[in-house]
Amino acid sequence: MENLIEIKDLHASINGKEILKGINLTVKAGEVHAIMGPNGSGKSTLSAVLAGKENYEVTGGSVTFLGRNLLEMSPEERSWAGLFLGFQYPIEIPGVTNVNFMKTAVNEHRKQNNLPALTAAEYLKLMREKLAIVEMDPAFSSRGVNVGFSGGEKKRNEIFQMAMLNPRLAILDETDSGLDVDALRIVANGVNKLKTPQNATIVITHYQRLLDYIVPDIVHVLYKGRIIKTSGKELALEVESRGYDWLINESE
Repeated sequence: MENLIEIKDLHASINGKEILKGINLTVKAGEVHAIMGPNGSGKSTLSAVLAGKENYEVTGGSVTFLGRNLLEMSPEERSWAGLFLGFQYPIEIPGVTNVNFMKTAVNEHRKQNNLPALTAAEYLKLMREKLAIVEMDPAFSSRGVNVGFSGGEKKRNEIFQMAMLNPRLAILDETDSGLDVDALRIVANGVNKLKTPQNATIVITHYQRLLDYIVPDIVHVLYKGRIIKTSGKELALEVESRGYDWLINESE
């Protein structure tokens, strides 16, 4: 299987404080990885660094994405190359409708990959197909991006965006945060339907419950900026029943 992303000895800081202290992680095509860990362990920092958030400083290590140096790429270039980040707290964009936002994004991706822009009819057909995956009413497309959306609707809208952009690697940062069971099921079903042998997903979560719906191939536990344990999906169940203390004690 093709390596989509290879992270080697990654160190990163914010405001002079080191958060990531040597992350090593390889994700291959077709895989689902879960990253768990207590609050403050560096999970969201890792996703922000991979997405290219500017207020984080990479102080060591390397990240290779599809054979390219990810750390030298702008956030836009990372997206065009096939990296997608689902935020823990999706932002609202008043005055910009979902349909126009996504049409611009999709056609910009196509332009950067030397593909022709979709016609209006082609775009609407694609949009309806992808809205159905996350069980969203087509009326959502005419609303402002996330404006007036509930927490569950915002998360479903992000999975819709992911479906439209068809990334090679999706990073979902605590997508389950604040979701009720129905919304969680819909979001997870959307992620599962989008899985192919060519793409991969990194699911960052604090709780095991999301992993009842999105079954990972590999689970990593992050603590104080390092991955202290990697195993199969059974590790998530063990964390759920025993907490993190036993792993922390083993690592120290």
